[in-house]
Amino acid sequence: MSHIANDATVPGVRIGLPLAIGAAFAFGMSGGWARGLIDAGWTPGAAVTARVWIAALVLLIPTIVSLRGRWGVLRKNAALVAAYGLLAVTATQLCYFQAVAVMDVGLALLIEYTAPIAVILWLWLRRGERPTRRSVIGAAIAFVGLVLMLDIVTGAEVNVAGILWALAAMVGAATYFLLSAKADTGMPPIALAGGGLLLGAVALTVAGLVGILPMAWTTDDIAYRFGTVPWFVPVLAIGLIATALAYVLGIASTRMLGSRLASFIALSEVVASLLFGWLLLGQSPDLLQALGAALVLVGVVVVKLGEPRSTALGEPEMVSSRATM
Repeated sequence: MSHIANDATVPGVRIGLPLAIGAAFAFGMSGGWARGLIDAGWTPGAAVTARVWIAALVLLIPTIVSLRGRWGVLRKNAALVAAYGLLAVTATQLCYFQAVAVMDVGLALLIEYTAPIAVILWLWLRRGERPTRRSVIGAAIAFVGLVLMLDIVTGAEVNVAGILWALAAMVGAATYFLLSAKADTGMPPIALAGGGLLLGAVALTVAGLVGILPMAWTTDDIAYRFGTVPWFVPVLAIGLIATALAYVLGIASTRMLGSRLASFIALSEVVASLLFGWLLLGQSPDLLQALGAALVLVGVVVVKLGEPRSTALGEPEMVSSRATM
């Protein structure tokens, strides 16, 4: 059974902390850039496919170099790479982009960040691992925050499709951290990211060619709050910074910090998402939504503080979550 990194050493924290913060802010800008493309006529599928292909091509040479003379490691971890590419990369990003197409990017990401609560419930029902009292309290706080954040109490119209897409992204986000934290597979971080991204790019392209995934794009300039830019500016920003760089930093920092600590640091992605949503799109939550967002974050932190250090199997009891992703 693969060991999942949980406790970080002091040197690991010193190096891993800035890497994790960098990954969070790189991931956090993707929703804002993508919403501009989608508003201009790009489908979420086309935006995700362009994003993943750019990142995969950028990491292709480094991936090959990192595996030179170690191709057996790739064959041994074929299932890991497949799960990473199809679930942690493709499904997460596609569902998140579908969500931000119909709702604010920051709110979509906050829904995705309820992943720890869903995992606690899954472990309870599937493995019989009862959550601690602190985790239950944290889940209740986050649920109240989610209700406020979605404006349910004010009678505002709720975009059900957007919520469902964001919840689907939550499942992929949990998978991301679980797979990224496997430290004894022998797979270099850049190889796992590069292999997963390449597989995800191929899968998205095939889905588009056979008509399963709608594909449409435009070469018109893209409008943002600060003005218009050529279409390739947001595409390159998403592919190079918010994907290639973000995934490499995310995997490396998770292995240094462990999934428990890394998931706390990853909460800064929510701040980055809200910041870029405001800078690029002028989106900002109202007072009630802001209160709800704060409660969601507090609830997730309380949940994480309440989780046991490890289970009887030597693995962390709960999978950490990451946004998009």
